[in-house]
Amino acid sequence: MATDPDGRADADPVVPDDARRGDPDALLAQLQARERRAVRGRLRIYFGASAGVGKTYAMLSAARALLATSVVNGVATSTVDGTENGAATSAAGGAAAGSPTPLVGIVETHGRHETEALLDGLDLLPRRAFSHRGAQLAEFDIDAALARRPALVLVDELAHTNAPGSRHPKRWQDVEELLGAGIDVYTTVNVQHLESLNDVVGGITGVRVGETVPDKVFDGADEVILVDLPADELLARLRLGKVYQAAQAERAGRNFFRKGNLIALRELALRRTAERIGDDVRAYRIEKSIEPVWATGAALLACIGSGDAAERVVRSAARLAGQLNTGWHAIHIETPSLRRRPAPQRERTLDALALARELGAVTAVLAANEVEAAAVEYARSHNLAKIAIGRAAPGRAAIGRAALRRWPWQPARGRRFARLAPDIDLVEVGDGNAAPSRAAPRSTAAAAPASGRLRRYALAHGAAVAASLAMALLATTSLGKLELANIAMLFLLVVLLVAVRLGRGPSVTATCVGVACFDYFFVAPRFAFAVSDFQYLVTFGVMLAVGLITGHLTAGLRFQARVAAEREGRARALYEFARALSGVLQTEQVYEATRDAIAASFGVRTALLLPDGDGRLQAAPDAGTAGTAAIAGIDPGIAQWSFDRAAPAGSGTDTLPASPVFYMPLVAPMRTRGVLAIETGAARWLPEPEQRQQLDTFAALAAIALERVHYIDVAQDALVKIESERLRNSLLAALSHDLRTPLTAQIALAESLSSSRPPLAPHQQAMAAALREETMRLGMLVTNLLEMARIESGEVKLNLQWQPVEEVVGSALRASRAALQGRRVVTELAPDLPLVRFDAMLIERVLCNLLENAGKYTPPDSAITIGAAARVRWLDLTVADDGPGLPPGQEEAVFEKFARGERESAKPGVGLGLAICRAIVGAHGGTIVARNRPQGGAAFVFTLPLGTPPALPPPEMPLDMPLAEALPADREADGGAAGAA
Repeated sequence: MATDPDGRADADPVVPDDARRGDPDALLAQLQARERRAVRGRLRIYFGASAGVGKTYAMLSAARALLATSVVNGVATSTVDGTENGAATSAAGGAAAGSPTPLVGIVETHGRHETEALLDGLDLLPRRAFSHRGAQLAEFDIDAALARRPALVLVDELAHTNAPGSRHPKRWQDVEELLGAGIDVYTTVNVQHLESLNDVVGGITGVRVGETVPDKVFDGADEVILVDLPADELLARLRLGKVYQAAQAERAGRNFFRKGNLIALRELALRRTAERIGDDVRAYRIEKSIEPVWATGAALLACIGSGDAAERVVRSAARLAGQLNTGWHAIHIETPSLRRRPAPQRERTLDALALARELGAVTAVLAANEVEAAAVEYARSHNLAKIAIGRAAPGRAAIGRAALRRWPWQPARGRRFARLAPDIDLVEVGDGNAAPSRAAPRSTAAAAPASGRLRRYALAHGAAVAASLAMALLATTSLGKLELANIAMLFLLVVLLVAVRLGRGPSVTATCVGVACFDYFFVAPRFAFAVSDFQYLVTFGVMLAVGLITGHLTAGLRFQARVAAEREGRARALYEFARALSGVLQTEQVYEATRDAIAASFGVRTALLLPDGDGRLQAAPDAGTAGTAAIAGIDPGIAQWSFDRAAPAGSGTDTLPASPVFYMPLVAPMRTRGVLAIETGAARWLPEPEQRQQLDTFAALAAIALERVHYIDVAQDALVKIESERLRNSLLAALSHDLRTPLTAQIALAESLSSSRPPLAPHQQAMAAALREETMRLGMLVTNLLEMARIESGEVKLNLQWQPVEEVVGSALRASRAALQGRRVVTELAPDLPLVRFDAMLIERVLCNLLENAGKYTPPDSAITIGAAARVRWLDLTVADDGPGLPPGQEEAVFEKFARGERESAKPGVGLGLAICRAIVGAHGGTIVARNRPQGGAAFVFTLPLGTPPALPPPEMPLDMPLAEALPADREADGGAAGAA
């Protein structure tokens, strides 16, 4: 038995290389994937239904098994006994290749003693400390792990959110960087943390988990090991305190850890693991070029035909898939004959495909010459163990030419399936009471009248007859010059040309007419259908067989060439459209490129509708004449509905299908960017799967281009604002710096005038005092300008100290005494306020600015209140007044730079005080908001984070206290004895 590089037994039979050779493109992709895996670390995920199932325990057990194998002279001799779990045993087996010594990057034991015991003897990586809002957090140190470059790192809780200041916001991003550096990683994750199942788990448990892992990380893992535990056993562990501490376990048992929740989560974990293993099985079959289907699941394939049984097959397959609790696929295979079927039949097939998509199937339309071979190939490539087909038996309601034509071939189709795929189960859906079509054809205007179809049919076969007769007449002139064998070849040439030009049916007609003409005109006795020599009967038979086979093969190649040409045309249109959009920088260019591409591909007119600032759709900038004016049937209500719900509407959909316009929302990665209105007219092209897919791709490319143009505009505006802000800050800094010196001199001159000898007259003293006061006010404005420039330039360094809030409130009141003259100040400070860590000078500046703002905009004799209270993790400080309040809707705008409560006002100031307050509070990790009080007036509230203050030292002994009073009695005795000694 061979063993692959992963240590797994390869039980495949040895077959010749030619028999196992697969698709060259697939083999190339496999080689490239192997090269990428060769330089990338391997990821193993221990996966569980919830906390407490033993994921971390299993991971640490596997690490200890690796450590045990690595210390025995580098030989992979496992010392794990039979009692170890499967995860640890598997890891020990894998340790042979290199015997990596594990490094414990970070493991969360949550106080579980059994888990903590497994850490003994393992190499632990010190954690990195982060300070966030006064709290100290310990996180995984990815830099230290990369510097040590171990072979294997254990990183617990893959969905964890890192502390602010870490290199990556999520721990799974740390793991991706480790894998990119070639380091193997073991990690753990719960089912509720998978992004695709987050809402499902939230609906089951009532708890929406905020930390998630993208499914691509889970699906990209090299190994996924399910750690499972029954719900009753997990609840028993919870009651014993082996999952959480007592108080936390009690709350968890009442909420998340209910038995029903655990059972549902366990089912989700088992299903998700099965899906992952199914992908592994499929990848292995492709890698090993294994043709037979492995019936590891009950996946189903429904083959949808063109008859009335299409919807019956779809509904039966959906019910069967539901009973088997498995996924299913629905395909329609177009052969050359099916391509020429009437439009109503094609519409029924398209409706059946749409119904299959609604019922949860993966749908596809394939082009092939043989239905059975294409269906079996699709089933093998997707590892589908069952194929469902319809059985159209004739009944009273089905007796007719079409039914009689199809029914006799049905048993042969089943036998062909059995011959091509003896390992695949075949399910035939019975006739029963065939239900009517799911929906009436949306539009049959494109269907040609029956008389038109018959006329084309007659013309094609008439042309085949005429071609054979013309060849007979032409060959008659060469009767003495050409042998009969050469004349027979000329008739076969006609059959070939007719098959290439007109298809399979006319080629059969040309074959029959050619054989008859050859017999009538050239075989003795001539001008009669009698045959004098038996050999000519063989000639006629060979001619007929060769003609039919040649016509069949030629028609098939013609069909394949047409399909390939259509695919190439769609690919070329997409390429040209993408190339046209790659260099656009304006919305008008996006609209022009989209309009031209859709017109060239579908021959219809389009209009682009874009949202304004309020989300209401408007015509694109250049669509006034070429867009909405050209499409007169645009309904703004339908377009807005399509935009708001990001769903197609109008012609060809289930929403207002009577509209002559099809509305396609342009959904970009961030948001919906607009609506594409397409005038379909009488052409039925939207339900075509291939064309609808191409249109969806056009819409996606246009949406991405619009989003890119939008962000180009945003980036340009941001650059302009950044440059303007930089210039303004530079100007403010220069002005404030240059104004401080003359203002200081002016204040000194005013004070000198006030104290000059002989004394000034009273009115002169008043002018000197007013000069000094106004100069100091101007100096305060310049200080604010300079302070704002320093804060925004990042030059301000916080001097954080643990200190009482009462002191900074008192100093702010003293500093603002002049601005608060005539106002009544009330302090409401809670008696038990804790120490808070902040920069006293900056927080005093915040309070002073708020008090001065309140004194500036409130009338005399008004009341100003300063309050402080602690709540949970924050300290709230409030400065409120009973003045006129804030203008409605300006509660946030007042914090902008140079924003003032009144545009034209005699009140001094330049509108920087509140902006400085927000900058200082934000630097402390807090927030500041403004609101109007219900009883009148405005209130400004800012918060500071509470931390854990340091323990206060014991009070110092007074210097004048006698030593005997300071020491306890026993200490005094000891001291006396020592002194005596």
